[in-house]
Amino acid sequence: MSRYGTDPIHLPANQPADRFYRGGSRISDFRSGPPAAPFTPEDWVGSTTSVRGHAPVGQTRLPDGELLADAVSSDPLGWLGAAHVERFGADTMLLVKLLDAGQRLPIHAHPDGGFAAEHLAAAHGKAEAWYILSPGTVHLGLRESIDLAELRGLVDGQQTERMLGLLHAIDVAPNDTVYVPPGLLHAIGPGILLAEVQEPEDLSILLEWTGFELDGAADGHLGLGFELALSAVDTSGWSRDAILSLVRQVDSDGPVLPAASAGYFRLDRVSRPQTLPAGFAVLIALEGSMTLTTENGATLELSRGTTTLVPFAAGAMSIDGEGVVIVARPPIAR
Repeated sequence: MSRYGTDPIHLPANQPADRFYRGGSRISDFRSGPPAAPFTPEDWVGSTTSVRGHAPVGQTRLPDGELLADAVSSDPLGWLGAAHVERFGADTMLLVKLLDAGQRLPIHAHPDGGFAAEHLAAAHGKAEAWYILSPGTVHLGLRESIDLAELRGLVDGQQTERMLGLLHAIDVAPNDTVYVPPGLLHAIGPGILLAEVQEPEDLSILLEWTGFELDGAADGHLGLGFELALSAVDTSGWSRDAILSLVRQVDSDGPVLPAASAGYFRLDRVSRPQTLPAGFAVLIALEGSMTLTTENGATLELSRGTTTLVPFAAGAMSIDGEGVVIVARPPIAR
């Protein structure tokens, strides 16, 4: 059993290299770290997930070099707790990232769990949610329904501006959250830094690739071909009010995401002293200086940019001080 399965630990940056879009410098600034390479736009935090096709790239290593995934497999009760293991097995059910959009991301979507299980032999789909740290514009959901054949034609012709124009453009500001259900088309605009909580898979259906470092015609469909892959995309039209129901302005502590996300993950904001129950968690300190004290007596300082991994065995966690911390956790085991 890893000696790191009982106390919380700070995690260093874990930025996979040579991603297909630019970014990384805002993560370095946020974490007060060294300059980042230009194609390292994601910091995978508390990750038991690999970059698709490149295992174990993307997975978190503990300070002794052991992969977090291996440590959890060796001691699931210590890391996750009995109720979680009974419901989900030795699966953290969680992936957290910091994401720096050095350029607008391509229009894409992620499959739901049923599609992922049937066609990709994957244990999860990919719902996700964003906690916005710097302002910008996101593109989210179709304004009008579209026939799948028409969408396929736009993809084949790489009609980027036409596709982007089909989506709602939403301006976001720091402390906004956005929930992105599986299947929903979306693209994050340039200049945005955000924290992302998601199901622990790397599964993206890419509708555009012009101007990105990838061969989308070969790699954009998860190896399924576009005819099948695009069937996982939500082609229904969303009213603006319906899309805005996925966006929240956060100005108080507690849960920050719509109830519809609770079956996938949880995300809470903490800015005043409070105690959270024992459980696997990833903490990101957004501002100020706070202190984490666990039931077993461990203490860690939480300052802007620190990312912290907390195992179930650490017990209840108390957060005190002046600042803002977000706490990402798996879904409640019901």
